[in-house]
Amino acid sequence: MKLRILGCYSATPLIHTNPTAQVLDIKNHTFLIDCGEGTQVELRRNKVKFGRIKHIFISHLHGDHCFGLAGLISTFRLLTREADLHIYAPKGLKEVITLQMKLSESWTNYKLIFHELSSKSSELIFEDDKVEVYTIPLDHRIYTNGFLFKEKLGERKLDMNAVLNANIDVAYYRKLKQGADVPDNNGNMVSNASVTLDPKPPKSYAFCSDTAYNESIVPIIKGVNALYHESTFIEKNEALALPTKHSTAKQAATIAKKANVGQLILGHYSTRYDDLTPFKTEAETIFPKVELAKDGKTFEF
Repeated sequence: MKLRILGCYSATPLIHTNPTAQVLDIKNHTFLIDCGEGTQVELRRNKVKFGRIKHIFISHLHGDHCFGLAGLISTFRLLTREADLHIYAPKGLKEVITLQMKLSESWTNYKLIFHELSSKSSELIFEDDKVEVYTIPLDHRIYTNGFLFKEKLGERKLDMNAVLNANIDVAYYRKLKQGADVPDNNGNMVSNASVTLDPKPPKSYAFCSDTAYNESIVPIIKGVNALYHESTFIEKNEALALPTKHSTAKQAATIAKKANVGQLILGHYSTRYDDLTPFKTEAETIFPKVELAKDGKTFEF
């Protein structure tokens, strides 16, 4: 599982900082998470193949999280995209994008499928045989979700020395991977556990931006391998967090500690800060495993 940060700052883009967007590579999927202004430029800069993106997840309708979407959709059209594009976003974004395409006479030559979100409870919004995606209801000024990405448990691994010694026909290898007991060539049943190995533990990633401090998300994200949590402010500016419904680095770390996550990644910094070191320093007083997001940075779990 690989996370590529395209942008991790709040509000307006600057010369050297970009608003929120990131790409998660998980089980042969390339998911785009949020799409702030300039995202398609950062996709090119980070060598992300546009054709790999088939699912886009938008947390909320503030511009620094979705203003790049119309341009990306238009570029896909100019590149003669044919594959369906699924967009999971709060109710209202479909209306915005549809009106823009209508007035500019820029209808896509591929199918654009909106999955409109309105539930205030966590819900399953995507699932295939390898991955599940759930919403994480957040506490912001407008309706907002984070997203929980979970790998499903993979197939069992064959212990080939044990399989060969047990004299099992190759026709049964598939069933062994699926966890079944099978007969050997003499008709005797062979226990699956004696000839296979456990699959790798499934990985999980939680994206939480934007939100005020909100302990109700803890049960949803409990034990994830990595948590990206907004940290718009440091402690000395905590008074700004409450009215704007944002979090401090210490508050993000408190959530990480309560949820017992494997790693905390801080992001969505206010552009008022020239130095991000205090974010990490403050968070580490609460939770030890802290990383700072940075535009262009890659994390592998």
